[in-house]
Formats: sequence, C-alpha cells, structure tokens
Amino acid sequence: MTQNLFDLSGRVAVVTGGTTGLGNAIALGLAGAGADVIASARRMDQVEKTASEIEALGRRSLRVTSDVTDRPSLQALHDAVIAGFGKVDILVNAAGITYNADTLEASETDWSRVIETNLTGTMRACQIFGLTMRQARYGRIINIASLSTFVGFARVAAYCASKAGIASFTKVLAIELARTGVNVNAIAPGVFPTSLNAKLVRGTPRGEDLLLRTPMRRFGEARELAGAAIFLASEASSFVTGEVLAVDGGFLASGVNR
Repeated sequence: MTQNLFDLSGRVAVVTGGTTGLGNAIALGLAGAGADVIASARRMDQVEKTASEIEALGRRSLRVTSDVTDRPSLQALHDAVIAGFGKVDILVNAAGITYNADTLEASETDWSRVIETNLTGTMRACQIFGLTMRQARYGRIINIASLSTFVGFARVAAYCASKAGIASFTKVLAIELARTGVNVNAIAPGVFPTSLNAKLVRGTPRGEDLLLRTPMRRFGEARELAGAAIFLASEASSFVTGEVLAVDGGFLASGVNR
C-alpha cells in the first residue's frame, strides 16, 4: 500500500496568529490532514473558538495565548505544547500586522511596530521552537511571506520590508538547519481578503489594480492556502527547504495579460 505522503497523523503543529485570517485557514487545514494543532494568538476568546473547531475535526488542541512581540509568552506556549504533547513537529508563523501611510510621512513608531511583529516575531518563534526541533532531529517551519516579498506596494513600506526580510531569514535558517532534519520554507500568499487588508482591496482602485494583475482575475479564498501548508508540513516536501512558495493566482508570473 502506498504511503500517503501528505498524511499528518501523529504530528503536532503550532500556528502563531492561527485564530484569524490565513493563519486560521492553515491551522484548520493541518488539522484536517491529521495533525494535532495548537492555534495561538493574543485573544483568549479567539483561541478558544479555534481550539473548538480543531477538536470538532477529531484532533487535539490546547488553549494558550501568546504574543510574538513577547518572548516569555512564546516560551510559555512552547513549554505548554511540550508538556501536553511531548514534542512539536510543525511551526507556522502567521502572526502579522500592517499599516497604510506615505513612506516619507510614516512614523518610526509604526515602522518599528510592524517590523517587530512580522519579522522579529517570526525570528523569536523560530528560535524557541527551532531549538527543540533541532534536538529532536525533525521539524517543519513555515513562515508567511507575501507578494510584497518580491514586488513593491505603495504606502505599506514597513510591511513590504518585513516580508522581504522573511524570505532572506527563511533561506538563512534553512541552510543552517539543512542537516538536522528541520526544513524551513515560506508561503507567499497572493491577495486573500482578510480582516488585515479587506478595506484596502475590496471595491477599491487598489483592489481593481490587483485583480488586473492576477491572471485568474479573482482574489484567493483562505482555504486555498491550506494545501501549500500541508505540503510543506508533510513528508511530501522532505527535500524542499529554503523555498518561498507563491500561492497567487499567477500574479508573480504575470507581465502583460490582456
């Protein structure tokens, strides 16, 4: 009988920022593929709701809040997972924020807040969970990049810079861990309307421009990101590391498309 390379049964996954938007879709997708999933974020009510959704799929979870800008809270999340499950196999770093402002007028405070959450927060989680994965000689780390990893978007310079940094960080960590059994990759979602960006892209000139540049001529649905995460979390990607996988309806492939 052929082994199902995408089966995550017996795996334990942690998803930071896993209670809303794309992180939530990934958390539920991993659970649907068989993993026990701990979706963590700052708000307990959202953690509770997502844990119940995971358990409704027949998987186990925990109810632990965390803040990627607070190292002790991430360490507490890690320790709770180890105490409850004895290991951690998969880490998805999906926590992220943005803000919209002309670059020359943006405040250093807002810039630093975005970099601290999106880039430094990812580094913190990778350090804390990656050390345990390296010791166990197995792990799958999945960071969340963006189209703005590759191309610029006006008025969101800090976000773009943070996501470009994610790609470089992912590659460096991947080569450092390449012989330890820990694979490190990233997903670059196309335009998926979520609470983070819906006001910027739905029914706006910006949204119309994004659709024009997307050959499929539609935005993504959150569930469409789950397959890429399952692939990168599974044995199907055992020889894949240091990659940034775009899930973008053809956006990055597109030049002139009409």
